[in-house]
Amino acid sequence: MRRLVELSNEEAKQHFLKGSSYFNGDMPSYISFEPILKDVDTFLNGRNYPDFREADKKPNDFQGVNYSFIANKDGRFAWRPYELMHPAIYVSLVNVICEANNWEVITQRFLEFEDGVVDCCSAPVMSIDNQTDTATQVKNWWQRVEQRSLSYSLEFSHILHTNVTDCYGSLYTHSIPWALHGLEEAKQNRRNSLLGNKIDSHIQAGRYGQTNGISQGSVLMDFIAELVLGFIDQQINNRLSGATDFRILRYRDDYRIFANSDERAEEVLKIISDELRTVGMKLGISKTLMSKNVIEGSIKPDKLAGIGLEDLGETNAKTIQKQLLRLHTFGQRFPNSGALRRLVFQFLEKISAQAERPEDLEVQVAIATDIAFVSPNTFPAIAGILSHMISIASTDEKSCLWEKVLKKMKRVPYNGYLEIWLQRVTQPQSVGIAFSSNERICQIVNGESPELWENTWIGNSDLKAALDVSKIVIGSVSEAEEVVSPDEVALFQQNAWAY
Repeated sequence: MRRLVELSNEEAKQHFLKGSSYFNGDMPSYISFEPILKDVDTFLNGRNYPDFREADKKPNDFQGVNYSFIANKDGRFAWRPYELMHPAIYVSLVNVICEANNWEVITQRFLEFEDGVVDCCSAPVMSIDNQTDTATQVKNWWQRVEQRSLSYSLEFSHILHTNVTDCYGSLYTHSIPWALHGLEEAKQNRRNSLLGNKIDSHIQAGRYGQTNGISQGSVLMDFIAELVLGFIDQQINNRLSGATDFRILRYRDDYRIFANSDERAEEVLKIISDELRTVGMKLGISKTLMSKNVIEGSIKPDKLAGIGLEDLGETNAKTIQKQLLRLHTFGQRFPNSGALRRLVFQFLEKISAQAERPEDLEVQVAIATDIAFVSPNTFPAIAGILSHMISIASTDEKSCLWEKVLKKMKRVPYNGYLEIWLQRVTQPQSVGIAFSSNERICQIVNGESPELWENTWIGNSDLKAALDVSKIVIGSVSEAEEVVSPDEVALFQQNAWAY
């Protein structure tokens, strides 16, 4: 693997312009944002978005410049907002960041954050082999966080685990120039064209001029968040430098503090909390946990529980239904957890061997659907499971089962992301169910032309043409395979490790 800060500026630009970097979640195989990014990049040719706006209009003055859609986390009121940055602003920001001198400033700044009291384990990396970049990041997580945490049990008796509440949504964008240039220089040059100010203004441009929050869902914004969190690491180091009676590991917005007493761990926690508040962030009280056993406290409870279920209980649960019930019970206990996502993906790989219609097919479908209803983030893999189960039913039964699945999953409120995957499994020609949705990405797949991004501020017709939303559809949903293969949702498995 290579760290992003080890790339040349041109290599970094190509990395950020990949479709999987622009949106790093799961999408059906017939959806890709890369064609639009490529055409916008060709048109801009290294220039920035302000060169092509209407003289009296700025994107900051318009709502909906970035496109937001929702993923539901618990089937009820917990939502994760994904935000697709306006491609013209996104590519323009990539141009700014990856300009040779600017890239040198950024990479040098990342190096300055290293070797302090906070050991950052989430510096963005990319693959140098045939693994995906996400898989490479997952490997980095396992090697640097869990393994090191376990080894610290030889030195420390206590572990305190905490994370930031709504990290991306609360980040104060003016802290970006602080992170890049230092607080004093940034304060003295608030209205000058510092690199940090340019990045800040690009982010505000797509978010109605707001200074609180950055988009969630892209590698580029992960990179910006790491820059600000690295600055916080440096501030923490300034207050704790020289002390050797603790360790801090950070993976993105997740902190692990190792010490030999409750008091010392809590002293360190207070300093972390103080510094995070300066950039608009605060720690989640409900997710702050202390353990006096470092081994047990280093592994998430859902993962420990999941280790005992990795064979899906085949010794005692020999039938598919019983194994599904075990998954269902686990999902009730650890909804939307990384361990559940991994177990569901393993079951997807296993269910492919079922070739004949079982007598309890409808019961199997009901249990699998309810797992996704309680844990909607599992749906890409559950979609694969359901698509295989229902594919071996009779033609008339297929429609009936899918209609029941649709009726139930439509009860999950405000979940455009789920609807994208519901369309994937119900609209192939071999299934043949007409799928209608208010989710605009689904409408585009169906040949409609809703706007994803507000373009009124753009004064150039060629740039508007490059932003034609029909380009995101690179295949036909009706011609998609009836069964979702594990390969199509492989990113689902890899992302599961980050939860």
